[in-house]
Amino acid sequence: MERRIVTQLMTCMDEHHRLGKPSDDSSSSESSNRIPGNVLVIGATNRPDAVDPALRRPGRFDREINLGVPDEKARVQILSVLTKNCTLEGSLDILQIARSTPGFVGADLNALVNTAGNLAMRRVASQRKSELSGQLTEKEDNEDWWKQPWSPEEMEKLAITMADFEKAAKLVQPSSKREGFSTIPNVKWEDVGGLDDIRDEFDLYIISRIKYPDDYQKFGVNLETGILLYGPPGCGKTMIAKAAANEAGANFIHVKGPELLNKYVGESELAVRMLFSRARTCSPCIIFFDEVDALTTTRGKEGGWVVERLLNQLLIELDGADQRPGIFIIGATNRPEVMDPAVLRPGRFGKLLYVPLPSSEDRGLILKALAKGKPIDPSVDLAAIGQMEACKNFSGADLRKLMEEAAMTALKEAKRQRRSNETSGTIMAAQNEPAVNITATHFEQALGKISPSVSEKQIQYYKAWSESFKAT
Repeated sequence: MERRIVTQLMTCMDEHHRLGKPSDDSSSSESSNRIPGNVLVIGATNRPDAVDPALRRPGRFDREINLGVPDEKARVQILSVLTKNCTLEGSLDILQIARSTPGFVGADLNALVNTAGNLAMRRVASQRKSELSGQLTEKEDNEDWWKQPWSPEEMEKLAITMADFEKAAKLVQPSSKREGFSTIPNVKWEDVGGLDDIRDEFDLYIISRIKYPDDYQKFGVNLETGILLYGPPGCGKTMIAKAAANEAGANFIHVKGPELLNKYVGESELAVRMLFSRARTCSPCIIFFDEVDALTTTRGKEGGWVVERLLNQLLIELDGADQRPGIFIIGATNRPEVMDPAVLRPGRFGKLLYVPLPSSEDRGLILKALAKGKPIDPSVDLAAIGQMEACKNFSGADLRKLMEEAAMTALKEAKRQRRSNETSGTIMAAQNEPAVNITATHFEQALGKISPSVSEKQIQYYKAWSESFKAT
């Protein structure tokens, strides 16, 4: 049935196109009656690759217009139109709302405004019912409170506030997130801990370029759009990429390297093209390739034809930096030596950043970031724990394990204390709160169970590789 409909549509479009052309006998009345009037055929789809290629050739749907995800400026204009007939609080900032909604399309913004309006109505109704509860009888309070006349002061409160929009933004899921990739990661630099040098590099190469593009155009600076993070496992390479996207306010696509591999001919290359196509529709966007070494191994090895074809397509996309403004590429790997040298040249992953094991000071900062939301005893000095010899060569993942192990030790102690109190008949003052905080003793016990996951040999290898690459 579908093929018949497509065939009929193509026949109609071809016939219309043929009749619209003047011919030698077009002066006759019969010919003029057959010439159609001004007819414009418009098609719409969110899956252009699923459209029959025969429909996309010249003479049919020969003009294609991509309606991408609106940028910040477009979101301001859309929100201004959507809120034109709404009563807004005087201090409400449309620009701030637009900045906090990257990845939102027009339908998402419409849902956002409607949700904010509903929240405002509930808030005002709840406040009014609370204010009138002391003036009405119980029956009136339950049935007729909303019929009471509104005073001018109360009418002034009937406005959508910034708080309503902030609550609505948490309830409305943007289309880009429903389609399989997150908008802005909920990771900040404070959650990373340390690595100030790498943070400065990201600010220069990505964050400031997104926030202040005019400065770079003014000075004619054209920096790399591809960054490779390499170093021992567990050092926070993924968190660095997410924190950069958060600070820049950019959309974030997280790709695990092996996810793109497909044994069928052409499928891996198609996945790469679609990935970059989706990134272009939600610019500014950061594509993060985790385990990028799985996609970029040295070409020429036996049996690696699937990876070679994918790598060739990836190189084509990386070379098209001029055709993808606002798209930045970040790769992360623990095995930089297996990557094809062509990937590491300028214009592709041209900026290499070594992510080392955290220093003693950085370990303290990481522990403080990991301690957020945990009942750490005030007497615990996390900075001192980070400088302990037992924490030497600990990666960020090791420190996370240390924090979890210390918390688990404290939890077990709290449970033992609770059982003891229940057995003795003692009623705890606060049953929902832990009876024991995480103390230095718990950290000492945890340190006895954890050892560094990165060996000294691995550390020296990464340092040597970093120095050798700098020398070249």
